[in-house]
Order: sequence, then structure tokens, then C-alpha cells
Amino acid sequence: MATDTRGLTTTPAVRVRNLHRSFNDNGGVLNGLDLDIAAGEFVALIGRSGTGKSTLLRALAGLDRDVAGRGRITVPPSVSVVFQDSRLLPWKRVLDNVTFGLRGHGSGERGRQALAEVGLAGRERAWPFELSGGEQQRVSLARSLVREPQLLLADEPFGALDALTRIRMHALLRQLCAAHRPAVLLVTHDVDEAVVLADRVIVLDGGVVRADVPVDLGTRSRDDLRAYLLDELGVEGEGR
Repeated sequence: MATDTRGLTTTPAVRVRNLHRSFNDNGGVLNGLDLDIAAGEFVALIGRSGTGKSTLLRALAGLDRDVAGRGRITVPPSVSVVFQDSRLLPWKRVLDNVTFGLRGHGSGERGRQALAEVGLAGRERAWPFELSGGEQQRVSLARSLVREPQLLLADEPFGALDALTRIRMHALLRQLCAAHRPAVLLVTHDVDEAVVLADRVIVLDGGVVRADVPVDLGTRSRDDLRAYLLDELGVEGEGR
């Protein structure tokens, strides 16, 4: 069970127990991983390449059907995924991309509201190729959040963006998560991004949780937290 800010016990939005995943006979990618994420909590997942970050995200999203594995995964009924590539359909206009798959009366208006939330009001009839990389990721966020997911899974969604666009997207994602309150699992290689965005940072190593660190800047500075996480990742030297 998880505990909310009032100290009350709540059921986690995500519960993973003894999760194993492997792609061949050369050993597991995930090796008995346990993880809880509370409703509305923002968790960043960091680790060196090959430690199982994206494998865990795909398992939570139900996208690893061809992977050998066992363990117990509990996620909410409503899950959305944002990838590094915006994965917009090039033959559909922006609004149609946002509302693709939505059912029911008022889906168009919901899509327009979602685009307004990400700063793209008035671009409903644009084609994806007319948008910048940052704008395409804004559409991707709108498409995910228009469904009001209880869990948002984000796999390095800002990794292909330039530094200034990433900063703007960080602010936008914080704003959107505060408004919609999904549980969030963000996979990233960027320690600074993890510290800026998350309530907790999980360090994955050898397919298990190596460290589970709350982001409490009231008790430790951002520089100290960054240094600690880099140590957990095995990054040494003054140039880090």
C-alpha cells in the first residue's frame, strides 16, 4: 500500500511484484522487480542502457506479448503512452490525430480543448509535417491526455528535442500533470530531467530497483540529489 500526503493508506495505481522479463536464454532483462506508484505520483526511471527501463514501460503498457516473463502487474484500466517519436499519423490532420480512436459525442470538442491545453489552439487543421518537433510532441501529449488516463507512460518523450524546447516541454508537462493528475512513469537518461519533473526517482540496475529516491528539495539541494543519483548510476569524476 502507498501513503498519500495526508498520511492515509491508499491503493497504488501501479503495483509490480517479482517481475521477470527476458528476450533470449542469455539472462533476464528484468529480474524480480518490485515497484509501486501511487495515484497522481510522478516517478522518473533512470539507468544505464540495457538495464530494462523501456522493457518495464512496455510491460506496464501491455506491449511485450512476445517477451518471456512472469510476475504480477496491476495497472489502472486507462493507460496512455507517449514515445520519443510523436508517432502522429501523417495522413490525418492534427485534430484527427488527437481524437483518433475516441468514441462518443463531443470527441471533437474534447480534442480542441486538449490542443488548447498544449498551446496549439488554431492548429487543428494543420498536417503533422507542418509542425516543428516540439509541436508534434505537444500533439502527442494532447492525444494521450484527452483520454484522461489514470496512468501516463512516457518513454524519453523529449530526447530528440533541442535544449530550449525541452525546458518548455518540462514546464508544460508539469502543468498538464497538475491539471489531470495521472500517475506518471517517465523513462529518461537525463538525471536533471528526472530531478526537475519527478516526485521520486527510481534507479534501475541489473533488472531490479537499485535506489528509490524521493525528490525532496527541502531536505537536500538539487546538486546534492543529482550527485547522489550519478553515483548510483556509477558515473564518476568531476566532469559529470
